[in-house]
Amino acid sequence: MSGVVIAADLFACYADLLEIDVTGDIADGATGSDVVDRADRADTLYGVAGISQGVALLATMVVYLCWLWRVRVNAEVFDASRHRMKRGWTIGGWFCPIVNLWFPRRIVADCWDASAPWNERTGHTPLINAWWTAWLVNLFVGRFADTSSRKAETAEELRQAAKTMLVSDALDIAAAVLAVVVVVRLTRRQERKVLAGPPPVPALG
Repeated sequence: MSGVVIAADLFACYADLLEIDVTGDIADGATGSDVVDRADRADTLYGVAGISQGVALLATMVVYLCWLWRVRVNAEVFDASRHRMKRGWTIGGWFCPIVNLWFPRRIVADCWDASAPWNERTGHTPLINAWWTAWLVNLFVGRFADTSSRKAETAEELRQAAKTMLVSDALDIAAAVLAVVVVVRLTRRQERKVLAGPPPVPALG
């Protein structure tokens, strides 16, 4: 499902570029029916892109949370002591204000550590930090771009807002790609641990 998000983001980047192009022409003093038509088309695509991203994100979130819940349950079986958050935060941590800035990352990191092969030193990969950083920066940049767009009163201000939104959409693509890698690697990590069987019994004497 993350592929749907990436596709929606790529479409949004295209809409951003059209918006940047036409607002730049208007800011430079271009006029005429051609400019008006391009501006209308860019605005329409800009709106459609936003809706597409929202729908894609919602659908992906449902699938992702189902996967994360299952991974958390598995990880508790492997090593219940590794989890710093109660299981309910696996879902609630994404929706509770403030704590949603770090609880989801912590839960994924704990699942990663608990799923480490037996007798292997635990410690979550920098991949998790890269994914979460891209996600958070994208959220803040996107919020800033949306606010700037709503407050814009000139073509130049709209162009700057569209440029910022382009950065946000690019970051969202990066976050989605990293999320796919995290999902694949953590899933395989758990599969390997299951196939490895119970932990080895230490030798006596």
